[in-house]
Amino acid sequence: MSVNISKTILVLTTIFSLFQGLVYASSPHVISFRSPNLYPESVTYDRISQHFIVGSLRHPTILSVSDAGVVSTLVFDESLPANSSFLGVTVDVTYNRMLAVVYRHSEPSNCALAAYDLRAPHKRLFLATLYDSASSISGAGANDVAVDFSGNAFVTNSASNLIWKVDLEGKASVLSKSKAFTKTPVPDTPYSGCGLNGIGYVSKGYLLVTQSNTGKLYKVDSEDGTARIVQLNRELIAPDGLAIRRDGVLLVVSQHKLYFIKSDDSWSEGVVYDETALDTESFPTSVTVGAENRAYVLYGHVKEGISGNSQRDRFSILEVRSEDESGVEAVWVYVLIGFGLLYFFVWRFQMRQLFTNMNKKVA
Repeated sequence: MSVNISKTILVLTTIFSLFQGLVYASSPHVISFRSPNLYPESVTYDRISQHFIVGSLRHPTILSVSDAGVVSTLVFDESLPANSSFLGVTVDVTYNRMLAVVYRHSEPSNCALAAYDLRAPHKRLFLATLYDSASSISGAGANDVAVDFSGNAFVTNSASNLIWKVDLEGKASVLSKSKAFTKTPVPDTPYSGCGLNGIGYVSKGYLLVTQSNTGKLYKVDSEDGTARIVQLNRELIAPDGLAIRRDGVLLVVSQHKLYFIKSDDSWSEGVVYDETALDTESFPTSVTVGAENRAYVLYGHVKEGISGNSQRDRFSILEVRSEDESGVEAVWVYVLIGFGLLYFFVWRFQMRQLFTNMNKKVA
């Protein structure tokens, strides 16, 4: 009898879990958090602490945000000018570091990359000024950052259409200023003055990079900086930040949409297989991959923050799903529930027959 009870509990637990999955499929996760005049431009996810990490457009602050919207300060760098901004942020899981692009408003030509220990007290490991003396290229326009498994960081420069490389010790150099990075903007886009923007590292040894003013996606060799355009089946409108899911799907955020893109040939070509509309007024600028491979978009109200005369303390991180993928998941949930119920009723019928036969033998 105890075996039968265990089987019943197992079946019921399985069916309950499937119903939970169905509920999950219908309710995206919304994280609302508060911080006075934060105006975060970028978000990343720390898989160790299972918290999101955001920077600030208004002051040199990096915050941790929990699933419940609880905020804690990781970094307040008093050595930087008070009105410095942290733009792109990422986590280097290999070397336990946070990397953040620094915009110093008092010295706009001297953008930098800062590295901080991911462990408390989060001391700064280096501050690498992005400047190339050989070509007199400044760091003005530094934007987003990605990191490889060797600790090399890669920073996009939207003003000069180039990519910086900063090694593990904080030495900066220009990785790529490829002629492939065209400067011809697409007419009537809100990013006509912005060049290279979002960046992500692929473990096969290359970078994927968006260019906001042209809508192009580039594949860039992380060793020699050679670049070429990824051919897409659909135009990207003003792409901004990007993230790469563990299943290889590329997520690209713009002010209006989140694009879901995949490739079967190591990004010679790509297919935009879905796009999800976003809240334009909240000005989404960044996307990251959280727990369970979920996509999260940051609503940082950056356009409002750039104006400089606004005040806001509420921001949000919103889970965004592909409607195509959600539809497939929902169908499979229904199928699995059907199989679970069928198995349960067949098992009950068999048990009833067994008890009937046993009663006959006893009688």
